[in-house]
Amino acid sequence: MITTVRRGPMLAVLLTGQVMASMDGSIVSVAAQTIREGLGADGAAIQLVVSGYLLTMGVLLVTCARIGDVIGHRRAFLLGLGWFTGASLLCGLAPSAGVLVLARVAQAAGAALLTPQIFALILRNWEDGPARRRAIGVYSMVLALGVALGQVIGGLVAGADLLGLSWRPIFLVNVPIGVVLLAVGARVLPGSRPDDEPARLDPAGVAVLTVAMTALTVPLIFGRESGWPAWAWISLAGGVALLAAFAGYESRARHPLLDPAALRPAGVKPGLAACWIVMGCYTVFLLTLTLHLQGALGYSPLQAGLAFVPYTLGFGTLSLTWSRYPRWLRDALPVAGPLAFAAGAGLLALSWHPLGSVPLLMLAGAGHAAGYSPLIARITSLVEPRLASAISALNSTGPVLAGVTTVAGLGSVYFAAPSSAAGLLRVVAAVVVLLLIGTACAARVALLQTGARTAEANE
Repeated sequence: MITTVRRGPMLAVLLTGQVMASMDGSIVSVAAQTIREGLGADGAAIQLVVSGYLLTMGVLLVTCARIGDVIGHRRAFLLGLGWFTGASLLCGLAPSAGVLVLARVAQAAGAALLTPQIFALILRNWEDGPARRRAIGVYSMVLALGVALGQVIGGLVAGADLLGLSWRPIFLVNVPIGVVLLAVGARVLPGSRPDDEPARLDPAGVAVLTVAMTALTVPLIFGRESGWPAWAWISLAGGVALLAAFAGYESRARHPLLDPAALRPAGVKPGLAACWIVMGCYTVFLLTLTLHLQGALGYSPLQAGLAFVPYTLGFGTLSLTWSRYPRWLRDALPVAGPLAFAAGAGLLALSWHPLGSVPLLMLAGAGHAAGYSPLIARITSLVEPRLASAISALNSTGPVLAGVTTVAGLGSVYFAAPSSAAGLLRVVAAVVVLLLIGTACAARVALLQTGARTAEANE
């Protein structure tokens, strides 16, 4: 266990790395047109620049989480950070769209290696209790903050043309930050503990999961733009079948890539489902509302990004304060949160007004935080420390898959609507239904937890 003195710098390094990785998932979207004009790229290349990042991360996250067990979380984080920083430099210097696509894939590979280590290091170095809840609250906040910052910074940089470099600073800004983080991280991040059991990487599990995740994510990301052709449905079906085969293989593997034991404690499965639903709903809500603001209401990319500041404030405030609430209120938040998120999003879709939207966005953001942060903290308290990488992999991969799934499915609903306002309303209606399902999952966790406490009291 690390000392309290080192926890502050350690958490700062880890969360800054998370912000960088999260931000680069969305920063390109608002600068896409500027990149297209600057490189003379076609639509397909720009789509790969935007989507290739998420695709690569979705495929590699579980394997990279396991690599942290094999080589040590500290080493994996620093290696991923160095890789991400170097790839960011390549992105910023890319002379053509093809080079930029390849550099984005490399950048995503670095992000996939560093991000699972963040949550794993928090779980391994913060004891269960108030300190860990606070650390997870801040971690949860930067997950959403990174996506929102990506939109704001992307819009700001794309319009500012800093030093005549056009869109390139959106990637180059990562380089000095990454170098500083590498220097500080090498000093403050703890190494593996002596009692850690040696781990191995299972090549067969890696191969099956990589093919399965590729088969799932490629049609989810590119299927809608292609009109959902037959190959997309075949690929999805194959991906689901391979995931089932992977799950069966992992239950028998001597060195599982994703240890099934992480899912066995009562409440973990419905809890993760609730967290994934909330994060997926946030992703599609952010996208469709941004499209509506820019396409129908004439907002600039920067204005659309700034419009989400109240959401971020609501999310950040609750993420930073929930750990101090009394126990009964902490227990109620995961159930109440998705309902508050649904109420705020639903009212916004019915009628948008610049001033009236502020309290509704704050409500939705606070509901998002309440539905995620306390619940993921509760889930991790149920899992043994040796399974930190497995729960970190699930916590990292689930939101990515949930995001691309909701965007693929509900994005089609939005674009098929007769108007932007109608599309937004239909998407939010579906989001409300999903959040009600998330509420039911969170309620299931609460019931199981109450039952466990009653059993302990009767012993």
